[in-house]
Amino acid sequence: MDIHESETWARVPWSTQPSLQLKTEEVGVDFDRFIEGLRLNRTDAEMAREFGVSAGVIANLREHFMRFGIDSVQGQD
Repeated sequence: MDIHESETWARVPWSTQPSLQLKTEEVGVDFDRFIEGLRLNRTDAEMAREFGVSAGVIANLREHFMRFGIDSVQGQD
């Protein structure tokens, strides 16, 4: 028997990418209010003023949401 035939590969969904909630916490942005701002289609500048951060921070969080969603868990089934 070939060595590879006896190996079992874990197929657990996981990612090293931090979740959006963790990223918002790190920069002092309330996660629920941020999601609400996205829902209301608020601009980066509007949310930046509300949260007291730069528009670039909000743009980065928005990009994370658009690319990975709320949670960044990806894997195989």
